[in-house]
Amino acid sequence: MTPRFLYTFIFVITAVTTQAQTAIGKRTVDGNSAILDFASGSTNGIILPAVTTLPASPANGTFLLDKNDRRVKMRQNGAWVNLSDQGSTSAIIANPATETANRTVMGSRSSNADGVLVLESSDKALILPKINSPHLNVKSPYPGMMCYDTTSQSMAIFDGFAWSYWK
Repeated sequence: MTPRFLYTFIFVITAVTTQAQTAIGKRTVDGNSAILDFASGSTNGIILPAVTTLPASPANGTFLLDKNDRRVKMRQNGAWVNLSDQGSTSAIIANPATETANRTVMGSRSSNADGVLVLESSDKALILPKINSPHLNVKSPYPGMMCYDTTSQSMAIFDGFAWSYWK
Protein backbone atom coordinates (compact mmCIF):
# COMPACT_ATOMS: atom_id res chain seq x y z
CA MET A 1 0.00 0.00 0.00
CA THR A 2 1.54 3.31 -1.07
CA PRO A 3 1.55 6.31 1.28
CA ARG A 4 -0.48 8.31 -1.24
CA PHE A 5 -3.20 5.63 -1.31
CA LEU A 6 -3.18 5.49 2.50
CA TYR A 7 -3.54 9.27 2.82
CA THR A 8 -6.34 9.30 0.25
CA PHE A 9 -8.11 6.45 2.05
CA ILE A 10 -7.84 8.23 5.43
CA PHE A 11 -9.12 11.49 3.87
CA VAL A 12 -12.14 9.76 2.31
CA ILE A 13 -13.04 7.93 5.53
CA THR A 14 -12.70 11.16 7.53
CA ALA A 15 -14.84 13.11 5.04
CA VAL A 16 -17.57 10.47 5.08
CA THR A 17 -17.74 10.19 8.87
CA THR A 18 -17.43 13.90 9.71
CA GLN A 19 -20.65 15.77 10.35
CA ALA A 20 -20.61 18.82 8.11
CA GLN A 21 -21.46 22.36 9.07
CA THR A 22 -22.93 24.74 6.52
CA ALA A 23 -22.61 28.52 6.40
CA ILE A 24 -24.85 30.47 4.05
CA GLY A 25 -23.65 33.89 2.92
CA LYS A 26 -20.40 33.64 4.88
CA ARG A 27 -17.30 31.45 5.08
CA THR A 28 -17.71 29.67 8.44
CA VAL A 29 -20.36 28.96 11.04
CA ASP A 30 -20.35 30.74 14.41
CA GLY A 31 -18.60 28.46 16.87
CA ASN A 32 -18.67 24.68 16.71
CA SER A 33 -22.30 24.15 17.69
CA ALA A 34 -24.05 25.02 14.41
CA ILE A 35 -25.19 22.64 11.71
CA LEU A 36 -26.61 25.52 9.62
CA ASP A 37 -25.77 29.21 10.06
CA PHE A 38 -26.53 32.40 8.10
CA ALA A 39 -24.67 35.66 7.52
CA SER A 40 -25.49 38.65 9.71
CA GLY A 41 -26.65 41.95 8.28
CA SER A 42 -29.11 40.48 5.80
CA THR A 43 -32.86 40.94 5.69
CA ASN A 44 -33.47 37.40 4.42
CA GLY A 45 -35.01 34.85 6.73
CA ILE A 46 -36.07 31.23 6.56
CA ILE A 47 -39.42 30.68 4.85
CA LEU A 48 -41.41 27.93 6.52
CA PRO A 49 -43.41 25.51 4.39
CA ALA A 50 -47.05 26.55 3.95
CA VAL A 51 -49.18 23.41 4.11
CA THR A 52 -52.85 22.64 3.58
CA THR A 53 -52.57 19.23 5.27
CA LEU A 54 -50.64 18.86 8.52
CA PRO A 55 -47.99 16.09 8.42
CA ALA A 56 -49.29 12.69 9.55
CA SER A 57 -46.55 11.96 12.08
CA PRO A 58 -44.46 15.11 12.60
CA ALA A 59 -41.42 15.18 14.86
CA ASN A 60 -41.36 17.54 17.81
CA GLY A 61 -39.62 20.75 16.70
CA THR A 62 -41.40 20.82 13.31
CA PHE A 63 -42.27 24.37 12.15
CA LEU A 64 -44.82 25.25 9.44
CA LEU A 65 -47.43 27.75 8.29
CA ASP A 66 -50.90 26.15 8.35
CA LYS A 67 -52.81 27.59 5.38
CA ASN A 68 -56.15 26.48 6.87
CA ASP A 69 -56.10 28.67 9.97
CA ARG A 70 -53.28 30.95 8.68
CA ARG A 71 -51.08 30.48 11.76
CA VAL A 72 -47.42 29.61 12.17
CA LYS A 73 -47.16 26.45 14.28
CA MET A 74 -44.55 24.36 16.02
CA ARG A 75 -44.88 20.73 17.07
CA GLN A 76 -44.16 20.43 20.80
CA ASN A 77 -44.75 17.43 23.06
CA GLY A 78 -46.94 15.74 20.45
CA ALA A 79 -49.23 18.76 19.90
CA TRP A 80 -49.28 21.80 17.61
CA VAL A 81 -48.54 25.11 19.36
CA ASN A 82 -49.57 28.37 17.67
CA LEU A 83 -46.63 30.76 17.34
CA SER A 84 -48.64 33.54 15.70
CA ASP A 85 -52.10 35.01 15.58
CA GLN A 86 -54.21 34.42 12.50
CA GLY A 87 -52.36 35.95 9.58
CA SER A 88 -52.81 36.04 5.83
CA THR A 89 -51.74 33.58 3.15
CA SER A 90 -52.82 35.74 0.21
CA ALA A 91 -49.21 36.61 -0.70
CA ILE A 92 -48.11 32.96 -0.91
CA ILE A 93 -47.14 31.93 -4.42
CA ALA A 94 -48.03 28.32 -5.23
CA ASN A 95 -45.03 26.16 -6.08
CA PRO A 96 -46.10 22.66 -7.11
CA ALA A 97 -42.48 21.46 -6.98
CA THR A 98 -42.47 21.70 -3.18
CA GLU A 99 -45.27 19.14 -2.89
CA THR A 100 -43.09 16.39 -4.37
CA ALA A 101 -39.63 17.71 -3.47
CA ASN A 102 -36.98 15.30 -2.31
CA ARG A 103 -35.83 15.87 1.21
CA THR A 104 -32.44 16.92 2.46
CA VAL A 105 -31.06 15.64 5.75
CA MET A 106 -28.19 17.56 7.32
CA GLY A 107 -26.17 16.42 10.32
CA SER A 108 -26.99 12.74 9.96
CA ARG A 109 -26.87 10.07 7.28
CA SER A 110 -30.63 9.51 7.54
CA SER A 111 -33.69 10.52 9.53
CA ASN A 112 -37.20 9.25 10.19
CA ALA A 113 -38.49 12.82 10.49
CA ASP A 114 -40.92 13.98 7.82
CA GLY A 115 -39.71 17.21 6.24
CA VAL A 116 -38.20 18.78 3.14
CA LEU A 117 -35.15 20.00 5.09
CA VAL A 118 -34.36 17.95 8.19
CA LEU A 119 -31.59 19.11 10.52
CA GLU A 120 -30.76 16.21 12.80
CA SER A 121 -27.79 16.14 15.14
CA SER A 122 -27.11 15.15 18.71
CA ASP A 123 -24.70 18.05 19.29
CA LYS A 124 -25.36 20.80 16.70
CA ALA A 125 -28.26 23.21 16.11
CA LEU A 126 -29.74 25.65 13.61
CA ILE A 127 -28.71 29.28 13.98
CA LEU A 128 -31.53 31.44 12.59
CA PRO A 129 -30.74 34.29 10.20
CA LYS A 130 -30.02 37.36 12.33
CA ILE A 131 -31.92 40.54 11.42
CA ASN A 132 -31.96 43.85 13.26
CA SER A 133 -35.61 44.85 13.93
CA PRO A 134 -37.22 42.79 11.13
CA HIS A 135 -40.55 44.63 11.50
CA LEU A 136 -38.71 47.79 10.40
CA ASN A 137 -36.01 46.47 8.07
CA VAL A 138 -37.65 43.66 6.09
CA LYS A 139 -39.59 45.63 3.49
CA SER A 140 -41.66 42.79 2.02
CA PRO A 141 -41.72 39.85 4.42
CA TYR A 142 -43.15 36.60 3.09
CA PRO A 143 -45.77 34.69 5.14
CA GLY A 144 -44.00 32.08 7.24
CA MET A 145 -40.70 33.98 7.44
CA MET A 146 -38.64 33.20 10.53
CA CYS A 147 -35.48 34.90 11.87
CA TYR A 148 -33.71 36.03 15.03
CA ASP A 149 -34.27 39.69 15.93
CA THR A 150 -30.94 41.00 17.21
CA THR A 151 -32.60 44.09 18.73
CA SER A 152 -35.21 42.35 20.91
CA GLN A 153 -33.07 39.19 21.16
CA SER A 154 -36.01 36.96 20.26
CA MET A 155 -37.29 34.69 17.51
CA ALA A 156 -39.42 36.63 15.04
CA ILE A 157 -42.12 35.04 12.85
CA PHE A 158 -44.17 36.79 10.16
CA ASP A 159 -47.69 35.36 9.71
CA GLY A 160 -48.67 37.37 6.61
CA PHE A 161 -50.06 40.29 8.62
CA ALA A 162 -47.81 40.91 11.59
CA TRP A 163 -44.60 39.86 13.32
CA SER A 164 -44.77 37.69 16.47
CA TYR A 165 -41.81 37.61 18.85
CA TRP A 166 -40.80 34.70 21.11
CA LYS A 167 -38.16 34.83 23.84
